[in-house]
Amino acid sequence: MNDSPLFLREVVLRRDTVPDLSRYPFNLPAIVGFEGLTFERPVTYLVGENGSGKSTLIEAIAVALRFNAEGGSRNFRFDTRPSHSDLSQYLRLVRGVSRPRDGYFLRAESYFNVATEIERLDAVPGPAPPIAPSYGARALHEQSHGESFLALVQNRFHGHGLYLLDEPEAALSPMRQMALLSRLHALVRDRSQFIIATHSPILLAYPGATILECHPTGLRAMTYEETEHYRITRDFLNRYPAMLETLLGDE
Repeated sequence: MNDSPLFLREVVLRRDTVPDLSRYPFNLPAIVGFEGLTFERPVTYLVGENGSGKSTLIEAIAVALRFNAEGGSRNFRFDTRPSHSDLSQYLRLVRGVSRPRDGYFLRAESYFNVATEIERLDAVPGPAPPIAPSYGARALHEQSHGESFLALVQNRFHGHGLYLLDEPEAALSPMRQMALLSRLHALVRDRSQFIIATHSPILLAYPGATILECHPTGLRAMTYEETEHYRITRDFLNRYPAMLETLLGDE
């Protein structure tokens, strides 16, 4: 495991500056009891049920780091539809001594918009070199969703970087999730830091990672085997005939 200094050490919610803690997004389960988050390892996972606020939290951290809300590097400044919360305005970031040489915010739900923006920028005449080749030999829109996701991570992520991923497994088959896990490990060994919101029991298996559950009482650290993702997947695969009878059987 990479033991190099982390680029982002801590995120603190300045609760005393929030005008109304009862409104969205401060009333989300992940935010209601949120005081702050300290990063101790190169890979940190945020897990939780749909609607718990894990994607809202990772989005706010990304925006506070000056990434585009819809995804991309810090150089992306397009805005398809303003939909991100104002949570980022109330976060205080504590950075490490070392600065990342690379960075990216990847969110599954708006990745199509990022690929479209890359094509738009490359179509604009000017002296700037084209962006698309840094994502691989094939245009992102000419690949399947899963292929383009993996092409991004394999070609655009250069290492010594800070990467935020929001549900990257959304477009990936189990085999490609394992390929992503392998690439993540190579990047961690190259002094990178990851913050990932995910439902994937495959991605969560990365050894030595911090796993935090978004819970109404705050963020709770847990082991891989304690996560609902691992337990439900294990139980289903080990007892799927009985599980199917329970789920699909007639009353």
